[in-house]
Amino acid sequence: MLDDRRSVVLQALVEEYISTGEPVSSKAILDRSNLSVSSATIRNDLAKLESYGFVSQPHTSAGRVPTAGGYRYFVDHCSPTRLRSATRDRIEAFFKDVHQELGRLLKDTSALLSDVAHLPSVVIGPGTGAEVVRGVHLVHLGSAVVLAVTVTESGQVSQEIVRLPFDPADSELDEAELVLEKIYVGKSLGHAADDMARIDDGSFSERTRSVVFGVAGVLGHREQSASAIYVGGTSQFASLWQDLANVSSILGILERDSALRDMLGDEEGPTVRIGSELNLDAVDLAVVSMPYESGGGRIGVLGPMRMDYRRAIKVVEEVGEGLADSIGN
Repeated sequence: MLDDRRSVVLQALVEEYISTGEPVSSKAILDRSNLSVSSATIRNDLAKLESYGFVSQPHTSAGRVPTAGGYRYFVDHCSPTRLRSATRDRIEAFFKDVHQELGRLLKDTSALLSDVAHLPSVVIGPGTGAEVVRGVHLVHLGSAVVLAVTVTESGQVSQEIVRLPFDPADSELDEAELVLEKIYVGKSLGHAADDMARIDDGSFSERTRSVVFGVAGVLGHREQSASAIYVGGTSQFASLWQDLANVSSILGILERDSALRDMLGDEEGPTVRIGSELNLDAVDLAVVSMPYESGGGRIGVLGPMRMDYRRAIKVVEEVGEGLADSIGN
């Protein structure tokens, strides 16, 4: 644990390096930190921080830069920044009254996260496919649009918009709900899909059958999208990493689902992994992630180790909470 002054010096150095990307001088640290000490004191503190492994000096006459250990100390002792009201309003507006199929929602969320964070993003679909269904409910939203609500044994609630070729009557929805409960309750979405082929078409009307198959189709797509991974903002790679070897390594990771899942982790709450903590070979990479759903859904951003951690953590938290609310958790 660093004393108060050296902690301030390290924080100022990290923030200055994140801002400029250039080795940080003792004068720059004094200007940013407003410490009432001499440059010689700052240089002594920097030498001590270097002995702790928190900073390094690229060249003898150059300033210092943070190491992975320095970034880790900074992240462990900083608090997320406050987002501008316009940014918060944009995130809130995106998730307000969201009515779209899960796969589209997750894909659009990855684009929103990347755009707001100014970093590539990853959204992993929730693991609902293996959940046992406890109930299926249909809500008429008007015209030919129905909201299909599924509740699992673990208490997870999912909502999907179903667009039908006609405006169903309440009696038809009631009948379709009974049929769907017979098919889904007590089974996972995947196993219930196998029972669709054994439905007795003569036991209910053609319009009810259309509702049942319309809902089943959307739920089947939800099962497929549950394990999907959506990546946004890959066009930002060239501007974030000057080293093409880094870009090539990270693009290789993005092509492997298992590597991506490992990279985002499975811890509770916001998680920051930096450099070697990702168990990757010499890649300038840091990942900020958090779960948004109990069944494995996770959201995150990735960037160079000099990313703006305070802002990245806050953006991931805000978007993650909005996504969780929009899918009914």
